[in-house]
Amino acid sequence: MKYEELAKDILAHVGGKENVRSLAHCITRLRFKLVDESKADTDYLKKLEGIVTVIQSGGQYQVVIGNHVPDVYAAVNAVGGLNGGGEVDAEDEGPKGSLFNQFIDMISKIFQPILGPLAATGMLKGVAALLVAAGMSTTDGAYVLIQAAGDGFFNFLPIFLAFTASKHFKMNSFTAMAVATAMVYPGLVNPAGIDPLYTLFAGSIFESPIYMTFFGLPIIMMSYASSVVPILLAVFLGSKVEKFLKNVIPDVVKLFMVPFATLLIVVPLTILFVGPISTWAATLLGAGVSWVYNLSPIVAGAVLGGGWQVFVMFGLHWGLVPIAINNLATQGFDQLLATVLGVSFAQTGAILAIYLKTKEAKVKQLSIPAFISGLFGVTEPAIYGITLPMKRPFQLSCIAGAISGIVAGILKLTGYRMGGLGVFSFPSYLEADGSMTFNFWASIIVCAVGLVAGFILVFFSKIPVLYGETETATTTTTATTATTLDTNAVVVAAMKKDLSAAAEKDLVASPMIGEVVELSDVPDEAFATGALGKGIAIRPTVGEVYAPANATVTLLFPTQHAIGLTTENGTEILIHVGMDTVQLNGEGFTSHVQQGDKVVAGQLLLEFDIDFIKKAGYEVITPIIVTNSNDYLDVLTTKEATLNDGDYLLTVIA
Repeated sequence: MKYEELAKDILAHVGGKENVRSLAHCITRLRFKLVDESKADTDYLKKLEGIVTVIQSGGQYQVVIGNHVPDVYAAVNAVGGLNGGGEVDAEDEGPKGSLFNQFIDMISKIFQPILGPLAATGMLKGVAALLVAAGMSTTDGAYVLIQAAGDGFFNFLPIFLAFTASKHFKMNSFTAMAVATAMVYPGLVNPAGIDPLYTLFAGSIFESPIYMTFFGLPIIMMSYASSVVPILLAVFLGSKVEKFLKNVIPDVVKLFMVPFATLLIVVPLTILFVGPISTWAATLLGAGVSWVYNLSPIVAGAVLGGGWQVFVMFGLHWGLVPIAINNLATQGFDQLLATVLGVSFAQTGAILAIYLKTKEAKVKQLSIPAFISGLFGVTEPAIYGITLPMKRPFQLSCIAGAISGIVAGILKLTGYRMGGLGVFSFPSYLEADGSMTFNFWASIIVCAVGLVAGFILVFFSKIPVLYGETETATTTTTATTATTLDTNAVVVAAMKKDLSAAAEKDLVASPMIGEVVELSDVPDEAFATGALGKGIAIRPTVGEVYAPANATVTLLFPTQHAIGLTTENGTEILIHVGMDTVQLNGEGFTSHVQQGDKVVAGQLLLEFDIDFIKKAGYEVITPIIVTNSNDYLDVLTTKEATLNDGDYLLTVIA
């Protein structure tokens, strides 16, 4: 909530959420793509407290925030509904990244808006199953209504997917939904009590009785209720057909003729070809996943359970969620996501251990709501607020997740419905008919194992200090500072002949080879004005970045174009390779360190391809700035014209 008012102000003065095509962020700024930049009140935003400046460059409206940009980005998304709610369409500007990344991006955009209702209706089906397990008849009105509330969404899932897929593939949403309604039309399911005209592919897994034809072509009748793959391909096909028709049909009749012709073409093609082929492919995919799982459920459980939290952080889980939904639709059960059931409990157990052992009041305060939300399957507060910044507890929670996954594999845990998260997921493990078998108790065992493993592993390890606010932590830090002199401090002490002076200055070496450029000459207002901090820039001649001092890597942007360091004396340094190079999505960059690593002066941090960056149209000039300049009296810079790595670059004066 800290940035909610700022987020509202930003969104209102970029022209409102309806003026936002898309929003991303890099290490210092929000990067808007606006429908009409003239609607944005740039002068107002530049004066707004919390904003460093505003830059319009490369088709982007860049609102420079500084170090807190991830929090402000999240707040803007939250108050504007720019992520996951479907209120604002983020129009794609063309393919981004590898084919795999594009696939993951597509799946996340299609499934993310319906995850809430998907989980909620799964929970309702679980409630209905519990009622049956408690002895209620399936003809009882209470059961029928609750089951209908839960099962209706799954039965007509293709219609909901048609809506979200149409947003991604840029097809008229209601035309796409009309295609889906035809696919789930009751008259297109195999009729009972009627002999088929003939049978296609007799004796194979694709055997299909034919009851009717379409101008002589066999219509393969099958149920598309709860299916995933057929409607996605149908909407993709429909988007191409619709786009073609818009170009050839006269404007005067386009309003009704485009959807008419689209449906006339796409529905028969889908029912005759796309639906059957994709359904068979989905069946084979489900069978293939089951085959791999059955080769070694223990290995599958260890890999998925141990890696699930990392998969979620990088969005890779979107490649697995549709497979699980497909398994439920084609097989009636799923064992894939069952292996990760205990992962959220492993994280929750880790948080409980931290709460009991930490001496930091703030961490204790954060742990209570994180623990409660973790029990209900929401682990983001725990991960991003506590365990991931502490690093070691997060790693241990992944090990605990792997242990719970192994147990799930040993017990062959099987889910029969998509359900809620955390404790709300248990009804999903009742049998399909609602009976309470060992599988249900196995789900509780798996979660208990995850909780206990996470707790034990973290409780019997050293809990890192996150904020350094305790007396013990402060004493330790002071003692360490008093007894540890880094290389730069020794140099300064030698210059001043006084150890007390070592605490007054921090010398920073050049992290690269190249020509010195004044910060004011950098072609980016945020850097040139010193708004992000004092410093200097280098136009590199060699694509390598070295540690300018003994330091900790406190920030490494995912695209690897920027790295943040904190020296042993507390100087916060940002090395930003090139201008707008975030647009390269990491291409041309190679990192040799990770966030949280301790590095020594002269250690290789990054490599980058200067020629590649220049050919892509980006400037390679690299600002090196002290982001906490306001904490110091001044930052003095070298007067040399060229530098080798390790040469004197700047002095920070306390």
